[in-house]
Amino acid sequence: MIWDIGLTPTAERMLSGITDRRVQGKICERIEGLARDPEKQGKPLVGELNGYRSIRAVGQRYRIIYRVEKDRVLVLVVALGIRKEGSKKDIYSLARKLFRQKLV
Repeated sequence: MIWDIGLTPTAERMLSGITDRRVQGKICERIEGLARDPEKQGKPLVGELNGYRSIRAVGQRYRIIYRVEKDRVLVLVVALGIRKEGSKKDIYSLARKLFRQKLV
């Protein structure tokens, strides 16, 4: 089964904010790869991000956070960015903040 891919406006802004076109292209390829078996890719997240999954892109630096909506056969990418553990700009910290503010 092929799943539809959608990006939230926030995820689109995050993607367009990446200035390196090569990196941006690799992230897009990884997102497109989610169209096949999205539940078997990435890892399930816990805590405030429960119900979402995360997959690595561009080596180990970037993470793509997405949700699988079975009833709509849709993979919804909600956020993406660089993993910087302990930093305020860490993608998981940013995603938690977005969810708390109901921006996603």
